[in-house]
Order: sequence, then C-alpha cells, then structure tokens
Amino acid sequence: MGFPSGSDQCAAWLYLPDGPPKPRPLVIMGHGLGADREMGLDRYARRFALAGMGVLVFDYRGFGASGGGSRQVIHIRRQRDDWRAAIAYARTLKGFDATRIALWGTSFGGGHVLSIAHEDDYLAAVVAQCPFTSGRASARAKGPIGFVKTGTVALTDVLFGPIRRKPIRVRLAGRRHSAALMSAADVPEGFGLLAEESSKYQPKVGARIALATMFDSPWRRTKNIKVPVLYSVCDNDSLVPVGPVLAAAARTKHAVVKRYPIGHFDIYFDDWFEKAVYDQTDFLVSVLRP
Repeated sequence: MGFPSGSDQCAAWLYLPDGPPKPRPLVIMGHGLGADREMGLDRYARRFALAGMGVLVFDYRGFGASGGGSRQVIHIRRQRDDWRAAIAYARTLKGFDATRIALWGTSFGGGHVLSIAHEDDYLAAVVAQCPFTSGRASARAKGPIGFVKTGTVALTDVLFGPIRRKPIRVRLAGRRHSAALMSAADVPEGFGLLAEESSKYQPKVGARIALATMFDSPWRRTKNIKVPVLYSVCDNDSLVPVGPVLAAAARTKHAVVKRYPIGHFDIYFDDWFEKAVYDQTDFLVSVLRP
C-alpha cells in the first residue's frame, strides 16, 4: 500500500491491531538518514500493534520501495513533506481515530518529527528515538578530519552535481575520520546490521545533504510542541550528542525522558530494544488509550 506525497507515492505498511472494529489510535513511523522501513522498524510496529494501536510505517520518496525520480538524494524539506502527507493520509483511514495519532521517528527521522509536531493541533503524541537535534553538534562529533573530508565531497556535489545532472555520492556509513555521512567507531557494525535486514538498502546518497544538515536545528522548534513527547536517549551516542537532545527535551513542555547507557545503534537490538520498546509502548498506551 502507499499514499501520495507531491507527485509521487510513498510505500507503506499498515499494521492492524486485533480486537473488534472500532476507532483505534494510530502510530506513524519513519526511519533515519538514508534508511528504509525494512531496517528494524517492523520489530517496533508489531509491538505497538499488539498493544492495540494501528501502525503506519513508510519509506521516504526516493528510498526503499517508494517512488520518486531523485533516487538516494536526501531533501530535508521533502522528507518532512512526506511526514505531513502520511498524517493527512492517516486521517482518511477508516477504523482509526483522527485525534489519536502519534508520530514515531528515529535518528534523523526523530529530528523530522520534532520539527513538524508543533504544526498540527490534532496530534496526540510524539516519540523521538535518539533524535537528531542539532546539525552543528553532529558535525562537531565527526571530528575535524571527518568533517573536512565529508564537507569537501558535499561542496563538490553542490557545485558540480547540477552540471553533471547526477549527484556526487558519498557513503552513508563509515569508520571515524572517513568521508561517510555517519562516521564513528560503532557505525560500520551497528548500521551494517540494520542494512542487512533490508532488501532495498543502497549504501550511497547524494553528498550535498551533509551541508544542509549542518544548518538544521530541530531543537529550535521543540518549545512550541503542545503534546507529550517521549525522548528515548542513548547516553553514549556517537552521532547525535546527548547534550543537545537533553536541552531539546528541557525546552519541550510535556517531555518524558528515558535514558539508556548505550550507543546509537544498540537501541535497535536485543535487550536494549526490549527495554526501549517497552518504555515506548507504555508511553503510547498511556497517551493514546487504545
């Protein structure tokens, strides 16, 4: 299934809860930087559905099974438009309560949901898992060598990509000091495990996004969010420094913070996934009342 966003279609899965047909709450889920829905999101969605909530999990345009002519090119504004389109589509689905819709975003997707949640007076809740909150902080976390390497490729893409009519691509994941967008010691293994779960994952994207992310600051919009927000925070996060995440939570009027002594990718797997999904389900049930 899918829904329209702009002139293209976003591919999506819809998870239906068990029980008698009646208006149920719905959780909308989207992934992070360059990732698609096959990369670990099914585990979360199944748990939320078991707790009585419907779940809509989608791919951004240009990624995974979604349409879009600009393949593997990340546009911040366009991805946020995909979130808005998903919300609009969710409100047309029969059997769901349009006033009990929650957004769930992880990593870069966590930044997206924090950025747009204040726009909609009828959302009920937000879950931001290890969310991207500050482009400058994430750039500093790369270290000077990785920053210069990635910035050089990104600038080359900005200058010469349009002339070539083809983006200059960079790897999504790499070791510390590499030119990859995500470069830290735990990235190759952690992101690699998620990538192995996807039949559609591609390892490279247009490099220009590295410059755009530097000037993106989702934390600035958190002060205006009116609904409860659960921040699932990884204290040893190598990609989204914990300080700005906690500062964003402090600006949020109705914030709940759950902290875990783990790295960015540990939250998707094994015991830490179990702990995080338990906390997230408990939060969503308390707010959405399935």
